[in-house]
Amino acid sequence: MKFKRVFLIVCDSLGVGEAIDASNYGDVGACTLGHINAREDLFIPNLKKLGFLNTINMSANDEVEGYYTIARPTNKGKDTLSGHYEIAGVRCSYAFPTFPDGFPKELIEAIEYFSKRKVIGNKAASGTEIIKELGERQLRTGELIVYTSADSVLQIAANEYVVPLKELYEICAVARELCNTHDEWRVGRIIARPFKGKTSDTFVRTSNRKDFACDPPSKSILEKLEEKKLSVIAIGKIYDIFNGKGVTKKIASANNKDGVDKLLDIMDKKFTGLCFANLNDFDTLYGHRRDVEGYARAIEELDVEIPMILNKLNNDDLLIITADHGNDPTFKGTDHTRENTPVLIYSRIFNEPKMLPIMNTFADIGATIAENFEIDPPMIGISYFKELK
Repeated sequence: MKFKRVFLIVCDSLGVGEAIDASNYGDVGACTLGHINAREDLFIPNLKKLGFLNTINMSANDEVEGYYTIARPTNKGKDTLSGHYEIAGVRCSYAFPTFPDGFPKELIEAIEYFSKRKVIGNKAASGTEIIKELGERQLRTGELIVYTSADSVLQIAANEYVVPLKELYEICAVARELCNTHDEWRVGRIIARPFKGKTSDTFVRTSNRKDFACDPPSKSILEKLEEKKLSVIAIGKIYDIFNGKGVTKKIASANNKDGVDKLLDIMDKKFTGLCFANLNDFDTLYGHRRDVEGYARAIEELDVEIPMILNKLNNDDLLIITADHGNDPTFKGTDHTRENTPVLIYSRIFNEPKMLPIMNTFADIGATIAENFEIDPPMIGISYFKELK
């Protein structure tokens, strides 16, 4: 075991250019990082030193301080689950369904039958906007606000004053079971979205969100690490993405800044294993909302945190920064974009930092981590461990 601790950070949706099969997804020309940088001229000196901007065109950088390359997606779909599954060495041969026109009548009626509450909404919408639109009615009637997004999610929002959390979670758990009964309904995640407030201008979503995901279709490196009695610390929505499989410690985070703060806290702890963090604001707050300026600001805010992260690394620590898909805020629509992702790899002990060959699957990251910890390799992926010198 060369590295005692591996810190894996997923910058949710921060892609670096169209994937080979982008035409199959209508995403030819997408490049999240490249287009943001072209519009906003990013000031990210710390990420730049790690080769971040070089991943846009795989350009050479003789002064880079870590290894860098890009990874190509091979799992079907361009969503959070398929991207994270692939990073962790899990092949997902199907794409999770989306419902831009709302969910089937039969599914909605089944949710109403179990919950004894009517459903309103049932459309694709921004979570904050649909609460403004229907929140006062929901507060009066006790109905359930059901909505989706460009992702494969079924979200159920309710005011905590009228639908207790325990009940909302039970409804979501049953909705998960219902969706599992039909392949065409099998959304990636059911999400409980509780909120509080008395009027539309005071409604605010609470921190009591709870996700109900599918189990990964096969064993990930997380489970293999857990079986070897190594730590697998999940920050942000990682626990929910893998439905808890292989996670030994779950740490919630409210936003990117909070996620990085939680990561910095964990870096002060003694453990052997993987700390796996997701920074979700890039996707949720800026990618889907096509907010180029906000996305740029979020990247620059992460850059400010990079020196603190690097300073906390021990000589036997490894840092990997990557993404799970794209979400180009300059692109058409509000959906994810099928893109390659950046892979930045840093350790204090590296003697030959440079550009690495392109990874032909996100799973090469998982395979590299697996070889370091001397666990069985994942079903897919080739290890780059021996390249790290």
